[in-house]
Amino acid sequence: MTGLTRRQAMGGAAAALAAASESFAMPQADFLLVNARVTTLDRANPVADAVAIRDGRFLAVGHEAEVRAAAHPDAVVVDCKGRRMIPGLIDSHIHVIRGGLNYNMELRWEGVPSLSDAMAMLQRQARNTPPPQWVRVVGGFTEHQFAEKRLPTLDEINAAAPDTPVFILHLYDRALLNAAALRAVGYTRDTPNPPGGEIVRDAAGNPTGLLLAQPNATILYATLAKGPKLPEEYQRNSTRHFMRELNGLGVTSVIDAGGGYQNYPDDYAIIERLHADGELTLRIAYSLFTQRPKEELQDFANWSTKVRPGDGDDTYRHNGAGEMLVYSAADFEDFRVERPDMPPNMEGDLEPVIRLLAERRWPWRLHATYDQTIGRALDVFEKVNRDVPLAGLNWFFDHAETISERNIDRIAALGGGIAVQHRMAFQGEYFVERYGAKAAEATPPIRRMLDAGLAVGAGTDATRVASYNPWVSLSWLVTGRTLGGTPLYPARNRLDRETALRLWTERNTWFSNEVGKKGQIKAGQLADLALLSDDYFAVPEREIVHLRAVLTVLGGKVVHGEGDFAPLAPALPKPMPDWSPVATFGGYHRAPDAARKLASACGCATACAVHGHDHAAALGAVAPAADVQSFWGAFGCGCWAV
Repeated sequence: MTGLTRRQAMGGAAAALAAASESFAMPQADFLLVNARVTTLDRANPVADAVAIRDGRFLAVGHEAEVRAAAHPDAVVVDCKGRRMIPGLIDSHIHVIRGGLNYNMELRWEGVPSLSDAMAMLQRQARNTPPPQWVRVVGGFTEHQFAEKRLPTLDEINAAAPDTPVFILHLYDRALLNAAALRAVGYTRDTPNPPGGEIVRDAAGNPTGLLLAQPNATILYATLAKGPKLPEEYQRNSTRHFMRELNGLGVTSVIDAGGGYQNYPDDYAIIERLHADGELTLRIAYSLFTQRPKEELQDFANWSTKVRPGDGDDTYRHNGAGEMLVYSAADFEDFRVERPDMPPNMEGDLEPVIRLLAERRWPWRLHATYDQTIGRALDVFEKVNRDVPLAGLNWFFDHAETISERNIDRIAALGGGIAVQHRMAFQGEYFVERYGAKAAEATPPIRRMLDAGLAVGAGTDATRVASYNPWVSLSWLVTGRTLGGTPLYPARNRLDRETALRLWTERNTWFSNEVGKKGQIKAGQLADLALLSDDYFAVPEREIVHLRAVLTVLGGKVVHGEGDFAPLAPALPKPMPDWSPVATFGGYHRAPDAARKLASACGCATACAVHGHDHAAALGAVAPAADVQSFWGAFGCGCWAV
């Protein structure tokens, strides 16, 4: 122990850090974090209790005495109070640039336990939202997380928001619009269905407000794009709030996968301004995503004359092409409908793009859900490889839920990788319904990928499908369960906690060509770390999803702090505009401690009445009586509704 007083450890450290780290470009004072349980993920030095940071990198990692000896005598010291420290989390697939532009406009149902709670939030936000703005619930949730196990009806949405446009996106499969939103987007009985999508109509032919991907999600995103946008200064504020939200979950680095309606360079202007001003609180490696069907080759030929992979610095850098390479290879997953077959022209469209990228040494990523799509893409990759070797390019597939062992081995032979995301945690029930529980046991077969020697990393695919919360992904990797509680994977396809954490840290550095630069708490690496709200290695499995960071450090600079560590973090301006859902509800839903303790005590997450546990007795052991009465509203368990 250090003998530091609270004032020395918190107040003094906050003042010193504020003076020493006004921007990433300025030299910083030595920074010591002591009295921690450090998981380094460095096999040569796996555990420590203190770290020293100098000039944005880890200087020393080990026992407190040796770490103190390595640092300057006037180093800033913070007492970690025995908490678990891990390397900063890295999301290898997220749409953070696009998501940041819209974050302050979006009402988040992520982690909300009951539909009744979600609809109360929507009704309140509708009252707060001025015309012509919309209430938008844009992904990150599933009906299976709700105690009621359903989505709201259109009648319920119209009753909650009779005048304010409401747009609710659910996964890749559907969007729900109230009558005001239908008027705002101009859909009438005369509006034709777009290719691959359906505007559901009533008996008179009028749109009901339900939009379906059949199976193409373009109708959903094109409709969302009709809504008002925030002014540039608000977008800048919104992006800062989204980055801080991720920091609060322990995320320090991301690989941005591009996205539909994310045009380069126009939609990158805000993130580049923040980078230029030293205001990024994430390390961002970005991909370029073609936006023009049938003109994909022209896009990449043009971009490759203007930017090269690796251009930038450790905070903001270009990473290559994708996840859209050609539109004829895009197999959007919607397990409620049959698997789509890619058109016959897929290979002919894909080959010239892959050949161009390989010749110009551009890494790429390709969205591919189904093994059939992966196999056809690999035919192209192997053909190009015979002329232009792909070795050293660090190309990879995203998703790969149904990939076969044969195609895993083909990827390994070509030196590629696979980035997996927790989409099955949100829609595993739909997969089981269509293909059966046996087929769902390896979706994706992560353990087989690792055994084949593939580069494998983890991410979220946030924000429009799955949640950006990395702990949802880590929970899914460890437990093999959906958010609705459905067990998907047998033990052979689940990961132990350390392996899962490695997929979120050191193993993800391969995907941005930064192996050895970050991802571990190791002398010489970039000083990115997270101090956790509870011990990832000790909490019950069902509690992993509730973990957060109480202190997040990026390059030796504190970018997030809460509780005892809040004084160390820089101030964040209020969300703009003032009606932003972020100002009222924040980001990812945080269940009260009593509700989480009850779920842990009774051994289930939702719909506990079905399980027949004595919840009153369980709760009595962990929480005051007042919390018993509020549990239904707080957690959506169902026990107090029966």
